[in-house]
Amino acid sequence: MDDGTARENLLARAVRILEAFDADHPSLPVAAVARRADIPVPTTYRLVAELVDLGLLERGSDRRVRVGVRMWELASRSSETVSLRDAAIPFMDDLHAAVRQHTQLAVLEGDEVLYLERKSARGAEVVNITRTASRLPAFACSSGLVLLAAAPVDVQERVLASPLEKLTPYTVTDPAELRRQLAETRYRGFAAVRGWVHVQASGVAVPIHGPGDQVVAALSVIIPNEEGRVAPVVPALMATARGIGRALGATAGPTA
Repeated sequence: MDDGTARENLLARAVRILEAFDADHPSLPVAAVARRADIPVPTTYRLVAELVDLGLLERGSDRRVRVGVRMWELASRSSETVSLRDAAIPFMDDLHAAVRQHTQLAVLEGDEVLYLERKSARGAEVVNITRTASRLPAFACSSGLVLLAAAPVDVQERVLASPLEKLTPYTVTDPAELRRQLAETRYRGFAAVRGWVHVQASGVAVPIHGPGDQVVAALSVIIPNEEGRVAPVVPALMATARGIGRALGATAGPTA
C-alpha cells in the first residue's frame, strides 16, 4: 500500500469513528466506538487518542469519548448551512411562536434529510422524534418530499430505486405513488404527510429558495395527525419561507 492509499484509509477510518456518535449516542466507550465504526479495537484506541490530541474528540472522566468542541468550531467556518441557519432562526422563532408546534429547518444530504435546526414547543400537542443534526430518509417525511420535488430527476430516481423501508404502517414506499406525491408537491407548493414518521404526527413542509431562486432547504412544522390541521399552517409556513428566502437573496418563494 503506498503512502497516499494508507493516508486515505486512515482518514476514512477517522471519519467512521466520528460518525459513530449521534443524538442517541453522544458519548461512548472506545470499545463501543470500534464496534459501531467496524474498526479493530487496537486501531480504534490509537485513532481515538490522536483525535483527542487534535481536539476533535474529548475524553471524559468516565473514560467515555464524545465529539469535541473543536469539531463544532471547524464546522462553523465558511459553511453555507451555518449561514442558512443563521438567516432562518429569527423567522423560525416567529413561526414557532405563532403555531406553537415543533418547527424544523432541513436540507437534502445525499438520500437523507439533515435537520439543521429544530424549535421545540413546550406545549406542543404531538411528539417529534427528530433532533438537530439528526436525519430521516428523504422519501419518508414532508421536508424530504419538498426537497426531492425540487431535485434533479436523477436524484429522485436514485432515491426511489433504493430500499424504501416503512417507518410506520402509513409510510408510503411504492415508487409510483411517491412519484405522484412529488408531482403533487410541486403543483401545490407544499408537502403534507400524515403518520409517515410517527403515527400520531403529521408533517407539513414548504421549500426555501436561495440565490438564483434555487430551493436550498425545507421549512416544516409537526402537528397532530388529525383532519383539518394542515390547511391553517400552510400560509404561515409560506410567509416564513419567503422571509428566509429574501434574507438569503432570493426573489421568489413558495406559492400555493
